[in-house]
Amino acid sequence: MNRFYWPPPRSGFLSEESKPLNRCHGLDPTTLHPRQDAVLGVLYDAIPTPPVSCATAEGLESGDGFDRISSLPDDILLRVVSRLPAKDGARTAALSTRWTRLWRSVPLVVVDAHFLPRRGAEGRPPRRGTLSCAVTDAVFAAFESHPGPFPFVILTCSFFEAAATDRAVLARWFQLLATKGVEELVFVNRPWPLSGLRLPAALFSCASLRRLWLGAWMFPDTASLPRGCAFPKLQELVLGCIGIEDRDLDFILAASPVLETLTIVGDIEALNARLASRSLRCAHLCFSCVEEVAVVDTPSLERLLIQKCWIGRRNGRKLVTRVKIGNAPKLSTLGYLEPGIHVLEIGNTVIKYGTKVSPNTTVPSVRMLALQLHFKVRSEVKMLPCFLRCFPNVETLCIQSEVTKEPTGNLDSKFWKKTSPIESVQSHLKTLVFREFQGEQSELDFLMYIAENARELKELAIILKLGRYAAAEEVGLKLLSLESGKWASGASKMGCLMSRLKDGDIIWSLEAGSDLSFSDPFLLGLD
Repeated sequence: MNRFYWPPPRSGFLSEESKPLNRCHGLDPTTLHPRQDAVLGVLYDAIPTPPVSCATAEGLESGDGFDRISSLPDDILLRVVSRLPAKDGARTAALSTRWTRLWRSVPLVVVDAHFLPRRGAEGRPPRRGTLSCAVTDAVFAAFESHPGPFPFVILTCSFFEAAATDRAVLARWFQLLATKGVEELVFVNRPWPLSGLRLPAALFSCASLRRLWLGAWMFPDTASLPRGCAFPKLQELVLGCIGIEDRDLDFILAASPVLETLTIVGDIEALNARLASRSLRCAHLCFSCVEEVAVVDTPSLERLLIQKCWIGRRNGRKLVTRVKIGNAPKLSTLGYLEPGIHVLEIGNTVIKYGTKVSPNTTVPSVRMLALQLHFKVRSEVKMLPCFLRCFPNVETLCIQSEVTKEPTGNLDSKFWKKTSPIESVQSHLKTLVFREFQGEQSELDFLMYIAENARELKELAIILKLGRYAAAEEVGLKLLSLESGKWASGASKMGCLMSRLKDGDIIWSLEAGSDLSFSDPFLLGLD
């Protein structure tokens, strides 16, 4: 393997340097937790690209002043107008009555940022004022005047607050979106905190929705909704910094019979995520306060990602998150499980140190697994082989080594030599990526165990922390001893990559985790 830097370009990781300079999401920084700020930034950066071009209406006339484009047939002109932003499409109506008819007959794509002055269209108003009110009024006018349908709508520039006037605008907007067939909707609010600011129940009137992104809102109270409310066509749901209760999530899953992708990022309420869906293929929970993730009945689920989800501490002790895996026969990708924070339960068995392997304690469908742990905490390292035994057919394994401020010391140096065989390591493991190697002996002992037992291993990539070792020569000698060891696969498969991350940076991508067509959800970057 060639020596190169990791993560690969454009993989995306959260750091101060990676924040776009033009992202001014208008939230009061004194009320934001750094995690909320990071989540909202990533949410804005990952917003789907609208299917329109930012050409201007003036471009419809040639330089000599003669209108040549109007001589084209209607079917071609309809394609032209359909690719214009709503603001420019509406301006074509001033050319003639024919253009007015054309504009009203094409599906309308609304991106409220396009209503900003040309120089400010890439950003968003930094505060509520004349500019943001003008954008809101323009969106309202477009919704009212155009007969629809609205295939694609992005609303990120308004500042809604818990006031009667704002609630009335919200209710009217969703009524119009529902009656005019909105299919893809991105709606990210601006102020913070969210107290009292709920989305209207009219959201559930949008039966035509296929894709829905919501950010910085309190979810509607589903307990008060009339019977029969549903999202019959919804395939993708992204919730960012949303106040949502357990019953609301249960309601959404039950009311969305074709939902395939569920992403929850930075929710603001402690959540018990109970996944029961015949259609769900991907569940992605990140940077959230989660007490439990229970895969109850998901016969189509292929990918379950749980990253940086924690409860916190109580009386100085870490609170654990329970991860329960029930009926998920197609689950092939799972991570990041954390032996120090997660209590793993398979079927009705809680996985503990010493739990015997049986068909009731394994998930044979998993082929790609990611684990995150502190190698200087004995209890976590002891649980590592227990977790690995639960997934006997893993072919790709990602281990994220974390720095700890509360070390408990290393295990006996012979711990791994005394460890009974692990089926996935011996018979199936082909790729191991060990990220953020700290240089600890306990890490080396684990890697040596892999080298000496993984008969099918093709690649072992160790991500080194460039310039962050107090004893770099000692770390180098440890790696040399690993490379010269007795490899079960016949020869050393080790390669070293240099990490570009700094302490505190997090590798994560909303798109990579939630897009099933992307085969590298853990951003291994080896291809």
